[in-house]
Amino acid sequence: MNLQEQIIAETGVQPEIDPQEEIRKSIDFLKEYLYKNSFLKTFVLGISGGQDSTLAGRLTQMAMEEIRQETNDSDYHFIAVRLPYGNQADEDDANQAIEFIQPDTQIEVDIKAAVDAQVVSLKAVGMTVSDFNKGNIKARQRMITQYAIAGEFSGAVIGTDQASENITGFFTKFGDGAADIVPLFRLDKRQGKQLLQALNAPEELYTKVPTADLEEEKPLISDEDALGVTYEEIDDYLEGKKISNKARTTIEGLWQKTQHKRHQPISIFTDFWK
Repeated sequence: MNLQEQIIAETGVQPEIDPQEEIRKSIDFLKEYLYKNSFLKTFVLGISGGQDSTLAGRLTQMAMEEIRQETNDSDYHFIAVRLPYGNQADEDDANQAIEFIQPDTQIEVDIKAAVDAQVVSLKAVGMTVSDFNKGNIKARQRMITQYAIAGEFSGAVIGTDQASENITGFFTKFGDGAADIVPLFRLDKRQGKQLLQALNAPEELYTKVPTADLEEEKPLISDEDALGVTYEEIDDYLEGKKISNKARTTIEGLWQKTQHKRHQPISIFTDFWK
């Protein structure tokens, strides 16, 4: 098995999908998680206005509506959380995503005060905080907030990890990479778009240029510019297609460089050379 085959096996990506079948699979997966963890009544998810949180949010809402009907238990509910850092550049997209998702409950928490306080406390002990590092603080503060909300409502946190993001390590460790359940895992970016099309999402929500929007010195820099490879090339790679040697080298280099993000903390018993 070569490296491409190994990565495809680990991410679970199929070369072709039936969008309706994958929608059903994700909804059933979310419901099964709640049925097996009967103490949980809530799912929590941060909504950015991007493709992944829009898709995960709509699937979660659909799962909650079904489980309420099946159990006749109105305590089951989905909380969608807006988590801007001050003024969000693509706030209109986030609001449009919320309108499409139609969550049971919507909460908005501005993380700016918490992030800025952390930066000030670090500077007070003589540390510098780079723009990149501050961006990771923002991502982790968003996850702290989601878990705080989940803790108050007997909930679990939904993650938006999908294969094209996973393979490149394009997420913050213990930030957006932290979650309890990831209903999009196994789908690449292209396939996520197919699911949103099947769900009749507004086209602009899945055709917009993907951005992380964490760095203030590089506002709304595209994922593809940051990665040095296109999602088209990443998705082709994950679907077992041939791509240029340059793109393959970039993708496999990112996979190897970011392996530490994809495993649990290392213990004395971990064979971390695998």
